[in-house]
Amino acid sequence: MQERMKQEAPLAARMRPRTLDEFVGQDHIIGPGKLLRRAIETDRLFSSIIFYGPPGTGKTTLAQIIANLTKAHFETISAVLAGVSDLRKIITEAIERRKYHHQRTILFIDEVHRWNKSQQDALLPHVESGVITLIGATTENPYFEVIRALVSRSRIFELKPLDENCLNLILERALADPERGYGQKSICLDEDVRQFLIERSGGDARNLLNALELAVESTQPDEKGEIRITLPVAEEAIQRRALQYDKQGDAHYDTISAFIKSVRGSDPDAALYWLAKMIAAGEDPRFILRRLIILASEDIGLADPQGLLVATAAAYAFDYIGLPEGLYPIAEATLYLATAPKSNSVGAYFRAQQHIEEQGVGPVPLHLMDSSRDARGFGHGKGYQYPHLFPGHFVPQDYLPAGLEDLRFYEPSDQGYEAQIMERLARWRTARESWRKQASQSQKEENHGDHPADPSRGK
Repeated sequence: MQERMKQEAPLAARMRPRTLDEFVGQDHIIGPGKLLRRAIETDRLFSSIIFYGPPGTGKTTLAQIIANLTKAHFETISAVLAGVSDLRKIITEAIERRKYHHQRTILFIDEVHRWNKSQQDALLPHVESGVITLIGATTENPYFEVIRALVSRSRIFELKPLDENCLNLILERALADPERGYGQKSICLDEDVRQFLIERSGGDARNLLNALELAVESTQPDEKGEIRITLPVAEEAIQRRALQYDKQGDAHYDTISAFIKSVRGSDPDAALYWLAKMIAAGEDPRFILRRLIILASEDIGLADPQGLLVATAAAYAFDYIGLPEGLYPIAEATLYLATAPKSNSVGAYFRAQQHIEEQGVGPVPLHLMDSSRDARGFGHGKGYQYPHLFPGHFVPQDYLPAGLEDLRFYEPSDQGYEAQIMERLARWRTARESWRKQASQSQKEENHGDHPADPSRGK
């Protein structure tokens, strides 16, 4: 009966890894030599742990591997179905097991975040006393959804969405395994279909295997006995349409180009359209966010300095909460930047860079040199005027090398906040030019005063 149930189990359940060597992905926590792997292999998992990550990344699988390897008694409950009464029974048995058989108890709670505060509180003293070692699994951030006292007594291990290489390996195993997978069948999976299934699975191994199973079981073999999975079948199996979008090809670059140009062109509707296409096609959201951060400086800049803050905050927020909720800050940043005033004046940097490449670098003026080391011997810093000692925290003086005082790289636009900068900068530049003329005139008069014919000489 049990063997029959195993054979009739879904493909994702049949293909679930049974050992650490079969486990795919999460090398940052379970790779060779990692602390968690050593603890599992040596059966020395004494402290409680919480696995946090999106569905299909291996949380329950890791728990089951631990169950297979440990000599401790292993209990499994679901926070969705079990309550405090179930917990009390497990605790009572764990205490007796420890007292009479000197055997530890490991308790795996799936979806631990589903328990409310009082239910989690009931678990706490027994974790603290060591009666049970907790393994919790959650798709929600444990720092928000699990009580602080329980989190502080546990090690948090974050599992990441599986990358394409991992998903491809899982797919290959399912197609090749003659006992648990489809190794006994002749299945043809074109490269574009394979890539589509992998991209559309969203880093979720269970999602990938479920789609493969549905596609295989719903497709009749041809006269040669071959089951050919076409793109329309794969689309139906995973319930998402294939979009023309090769991450390394023209569609990728053309779409991100259309997106950026729509934001730059202040069309929020078009920007959202291309954003939705990229997300639906499986584009890495971090790639989109990196482009938005660049755009916030390149195309908006000081016309709205908040643009850069919004874009970087969106990137941080996405890394913090992930998909699907992480789409909200991406969309917010897109709309903010598309509707912000535009300026490309930050490109002034590259004009300065070009000047240096072509003309070289002039010496630092004496009054701008560091006076903390060589003021007495070489006069470094002599003549420098501290702006904060003057009205408006501004005093006209030169900051460019001698002979380059009239260089202009930055020209502010009249858009948004930069219009205020333009007004201020015009006043400062005018004041500096006026001061420079006066200084030049004073220098001429001083030089004239030193001439032997000068009647004031010797007074």
